[in-house]
Amino acid sequence: MTSAHYSISRLFTFLTSLMLVTLVACNSGSNSLSNAPQGGKGSQAVIGAGSTFIYPVMTRWIATFRSSHPGVEINYQSIGSGGGIQQLKNGLIDFGASDAALDNEQLKGMPSLVQIPESAGPVCVTYNLPELKEPLKLSGPTLGDIYRGKIKTWQDAAIKKDNPNVNLPNHPIVVAHRSDGSGTTNIFTTYLARVSPEWAKVGTGISVRWPTGVGGKGSEGVTGVVKQTPGGIGYVELTYAKENNLPVASVRNQAGSWVEPSAAGTTAAINAFADQLAQDVRTPIVDPPASAKNAYPISGLTYLLIPKQPKDASKAQTVKEFVEYIVTQGQDQAESLFYAKLPASLQQRDQSLLSQVATQPAAQAELNGQTGIGR
Repeated sequence: MTSAHYSISRLFTFLTSLMLVTLVACNSGSNSLSNAPQGGKGSQAVIGAGSTFIYPVMTRWIATFRSSHPGVEINYQSIGSGGGIQQLKNGLIDFGASDAALDNEQLKGMPSLVQIPESAGPVCVTYNLPELKEPLKLSGPTLGDIYRGKIKTWQDAAIKKDNPNVNLPNHPIVVAHRSDGSGTTNIFTTYLARVSPEWAKVGTGISVRWPTGVGGKGSEGVTGVVKQTPGGIGYVELTYAKENNLPVASVRNQAGSWVEPSAAGTTAAINAFADQLAQDVRTPIVDPPASAKNAYPISGLTYLLIPKQPKDASKAQTVKEFVEYIVTQGQDQAESLFYAKLPASLQQRDQSLLSQVATQPAAQAELNGQTGIGR
């Protein structure tokens, strides 16, 4: 292929991806909170919003919980962790969900709340290389250089080093990333910063200034970009890759093992940080130590964010019962959808945190001298 033909091909691929992202973003409106039934005055519908990472299992949890609680209405909108945090801050929802726990500084701008880890899972690296006959392997530094834009083609020397004796296709790499505030992005960039000093200069969080790539709204948007773009690469929750029949890369952990994303690999990551999680449930579980030989290194916990002082006592009781179900019986359903089942010790910690949520309105709590509970 001549350089001219190569440039035209790459430009066509980019424009096709850009058109797709626009289409996906428009279609993603069905998951916008503005289209959801609102829990205004007189409504008993419980409204939650946030993480797209948790959306597949959250849908299952709601359906199962409602089957044993006739008349209960729970609506959850997959708008991204950043959107859920903002809606909770504005008092528009009854609970939020985020793959990025709020630190002490961020909590200052929020209503008094508890952060309850309710599931965990791998953030997988998915790709569109139909010519590739073997599963792709990517080390952390290589992945960091791809997302920095330093590595531009699938035949780069670093990728060849990770995949010896593999016939890699001669495609330009089309990087896909989240365009919205995303806890999945927080997990992914936190991992990249741990394994790549150069990425640490880019930063971490639910939103970053991406050096390269095409943005997609939600995990659905990133999945769509990768699925429709030859040479594409993206990061999504494992269920999205499975449902779209996309392959996932094995990632090398600190022990030197190449590990595919799985619930078992995430459980191993959780166990590696058991002591730290006992002290602070917000502890990241990415890049576990070499002692965790079977741990998948890009794993993360998802958190439910629940106000301690409710505006509506009836809704608060429903939220508490729902969350109690999620962190106990609901864990078996999470496992069936490729999420890691929380260990018993973390389930117990969750129930202790949940006890801090009042089931009476703030005004009544003040009369009873129960305000002033710290975060």
